[in-house]
Amino acid sequence: MILTTCAYCGVGCGIRAEVTGERSVTIRGDTGHPANRGRLCSKGAHLGETVGLEGRLLHPMIGERRASWDEALDLAAERMRATIAEHGPDSVAFYVSGQLLTEDYYVANKLMKGFVGSGNIDTNSRLCMASAVAAHNRAFGEDVVPCSYEDLDAADLILLVGSNTAWCHPLVWQRIEAARARRGTRLVVIDPRRTETAEQADLHVPVAPDGDVALFNALLAEMRDRGLIDHAFLRARCDVPEGFWDALPAPGALPDRFAALADLVAAHPRMVTLFSQGANQSRSGTDKGNAIINLHLALGRINAPGMGPFSITGQPNAMGGREVGGLANTLACHLGFSPAERADVALFWNAPNICAGPGLKAVDLFRAVHAGRVKFLWVMATNPAVSMPDAGFVREALARCETLVVSDVIADSDTARLAQIRLPALAWGEKDGTVTNSERRISRQRALFPPPGEALADWAILCRFAARMGWGKAFAFDRPAAVFREYAAMTALAPRHGKRLDLSALAGLSDAEYQALAPFIWGGAHPFAGGFSHADGRARLVPVAAPAAAPVDAAFPLRLNTGRYRDQWHTMTRTGLSPTLSQHRREALLDVHPADAVRHGLTDGGLARVSTAAGSAVFRVSCHDGQRPGDLFVPMHWSDAMAGEARANLLPLAECDPISGQPGFKNTPARVEAVSPEWRAFLVCREAAALPPLLYWSRSRVPGGWLYELAGNGEVAVDALVPAGQRLEAADHVRGMRRVVVRGADGSLDAALFATRSGTLPPRDWVAWQLGRPADSRELLAGRPAGPQPDRGPILCVCHGVGTNEVRAAACAEGASIEAIGTATRAGTNCGSCRPLIARLLAEATEPMKEAAA
Repeated sequence: MILTTCAYCGVGCGIRAEVTGERSVTIRGDTGHPANRGRLCSKGAHLGETVGLEGRLLHPMIGERRASWDEALDLAAERMRATIAEHGPDSVAFYVSGQLLTEDYYVANKLMKGFVGSGNIDTNSRLCMASAVAAHNRAFGEDVVPCSYEDLDAADLILLVGSNTAWCHPLVWQRIEAARARRGTRLVVIDPRRTETAEQADLHVPVAPDGDVALFNALLAEMRDRGLIDHAFLRARCDVPEGFWDALPAPGALPDRFAALADLVAAHPRMVTLFSQGANQSRSGTDKGNAIINLHLALGRINAPGMGPFSITGQPNAMGGREVGGLANTLACHLGFSPAERADVALFWNAPNICAGPGLKAVDLFRAVHAGRVKFLWVMATNPAVSMPDAGFVREALARCETLVVSDVIADSDTARLAQIRLPALAWGEKDGTVTNSERRISRQRALFPPPGEALADWAILCRFAARMGWGKAFAFDRPAAVFREYAAMTALAPRHGKRLDLSALAGLSDAEYQALAPFIWGGAHPFAGGFSHADGRARLVPVAAPAAAPVDAAFPLRLNTGRYRDQWHTMTRTGLSPTLSQHRREALLDVHPADAVRHGLTDGGLARVSTAAGSAVFRVSCHDGQRPGDLFVPMHWSDAMAGEARANLLPLAECDPISGQPGFKNTPARVEAVSPEWRAFLVCREAAALPPLLYWSRSRVPGGWLYELAGNGEVAVDALVPAGQRLEAADHVRGMRRVVVRGADGSLDAALFATRSGTLPPRDWVAWQLGRPADSRELLAGRPAGPQPDRGPILCVCHGVGTNEVRAAACAEGASIEAIGTATRAGTNCGSCRPLIARLLAEATEPMKEAAA
């Protein structure tokens, strides 16, 4: 049994992994890990489905040619040296990732800022956490989250701001549910969308996009008017700028939901405010963070159990990257670029070429690549051709880059396709090092499998590269423990400059002690209890003003929001391999309010094109009233590898918060129009299909192969869609229906295509389940078994494979409750992310009974 840490979100769940074969593993939650106490979400529970070698980059590549490590690294070093010699160190850059371990991050940051001599290293955490970082620095003097998960257990009121917690951080959601059951904790969700999380709240405040600053300023003003400001705390611990209170809104009549929110805040001093991407990914994200922090400081609700502003991170090691200096605007170990800090870092690293100041933040970095100012770019463990805003522009920039090096686990990501040099890195299950979660808890990731092919750890790749640049002595690390010891020793610099980050007590860990390192929180549960990190030890209330309302553009009258799905992760290079996780949402859906659908001619289940000033993409339509009228929502996960035109990040504009540099993904002017194909189809096949140009396609994993949704105009190009083999066909020319079944030599199903121009298509799941199996030809062409079978409905609980109809049946039983449904079906008994949907189905089932009783 190997104890390790999950590969996904910033909750940082512990895992007990038992290797059962060459590339197979049984995954369970680690009951001894404080972050999750043995529970896992659906993504973590199914990590075992993603550890195979399909699609892996296993050898260094120069163009499309396999190369040796020596040849590939020699070429990369030669090109970097030539670029620096001709254009200076700021003509090169690294773009890194919260998927890296802290040891990888540390080596990358040291190499770029200490030895290349440029600040041009930034991370995809810029896209999710930079505004929280900036808000922490402005208020506290340091990027430190002042809470721990135990505060959720102790809170009487929890505000969720811009967070669909049940989907995006399911184990945090479980703690919230437990607190509500145990101590009656009240829950408020502040979100434009009525998500499954919002449906379970005591109060949902459907704030307008980018309305958070106005809301929290008004809330602070209301608390002032009720006499609830903690003036003693402010006098002792905070600086309040002159005129701060005068700038807040004047008293007035309170709308019902705001009055209810104010009453809850006034009545519950033990209050935690969790905020996430819905707040951060905004052109006013830093001000949103400070508006939240202002409320907590002014009420004295910080540095004590059950209270505080809590920024919850998106990636498994976003926090670790922030600690070591992975952001372009920090030097290392929470230190900045003052002369004293630079001198201390240069001396510690023995780096005579220390960078002079901050480098380019992500959006500006890719603009510089596009303009030719950055000529050498190394991308590590991320896929910016999909994940950056205005992704079409970013892809064009990458294609223009004179030297693009990509070190990654995937051979054919959208970004890797554009690289001149590709370097194979280790994946989760092969890596060895540390990560830091949202509550500052450092945990070990441990290797389960030996390195496949010629893959190397990211830190090791960088050390080999550094040696070729002439800096081998400074990068003579031979194991991750050695990197960690140097990083821990370096954190001793932080307290010299008033910072709380200090791991120096661990600088002497032996290899065995590092291997056995148990999860721990640095800084304690409330790191600012003894004072803040500004030079005077005091926090700052930061005046923030609500952004002016954007004028409505007649060409783009709607507002587009993007975000995550429950069972997918980032650009699906890992989760897209899991048949189980693919059941939740097989396609990228455009969520639209029914009134907007009618207004724009959309039909539920049809196709629609969303357009912005940056680009356009096509999605399947999902109509429901959880969307605010005038707002659209699409998921961020689909790449060119998984769909024809569903790259959501083609759509947001590359407009950033002026302080943090974080782009605003959540509020983009957009328009929508129906897409009307002449035919629709689905294809199941054992091997990935090479598709001809189509109006629409999207694929998802199924057991034994792939399921494709297709749509197009003209003739259905059967010969281009299905593989060779023994064919059986059926057609109905009146309805434009055509069905083709392809069998292999052993009689098992290799592929099946079902197409129609005006009729309906059969359910997909039964057909897909026949892949690789011998099946009756008549049944296959009919698209259903000859005899009736139970219809489980769409999968609701991925963890236990429970269908919606099974839950509905249990919900109609006498005495039904969420717990009783869990006992009967197991739905909702693992990660809990489906419990809000179970609650909705339960309410639908019991409503007629309540009406009859009334």
